[in-house]
Amino acid sequence: MPTAEATRHYEIANGRLLITGPQPPAHHAAVVALMVTLKQACPPDLLVSVGSLNFRPTLTTSLRPDLLVCHRTAADAQLLTTPPLLAVEVLSPTTHTTDIVLKRTLYETHHIPSYWLFDPDTQELTVLHLTPTGYTCQAVIQAEEPFHATHPFPLSLSPADLTK
Repeated sequence: MPTAEATRHYEIANGRLLITGPQPPAHHAAVVALMVTLKQACPPDLLVSVGSLNFRPTLTTSLRPDLLVCHRTAADAQLLTTPPLLAVEVLSPTTHTTDIVLKRTLYETHHIPSYWLFDPDTQELTVLHLTPTGYTCQAVIQAEEPFHATHPFPLSLSPADLTK
């Protein structure tokens, strides 16, 4: 059984260390469900990574989204220096503010084209798309409502399916 130390999540935001403790089972279940859904639709030239690939756009910033999608050729030994095509964060009580405020700003600043926030407790998926003026909300999908993504690749899902 992993220790509490082994389940901590470490990131660096503008030179400041962010430490996230162990996440609840609903968080892990949602990450796995999203991973399976994304991997089933993912074309072979892209990679779906679950917490194992750091996005390091600068020397003072190293972020590890719950899931990300990038070009296979861009992933180099657990380090990604070019923006992924998609970053996904699954909200939990301990990460809610960080994911909605800090990470949104960082992902926007470092030009990640799509940012998804999934709340397994409310079965709500927020889809943000990068425009020249920053992120805009493309959709807020709830419960059984279907969502048909076009970026980073065609994909259909509903938030309720991610919590079963």
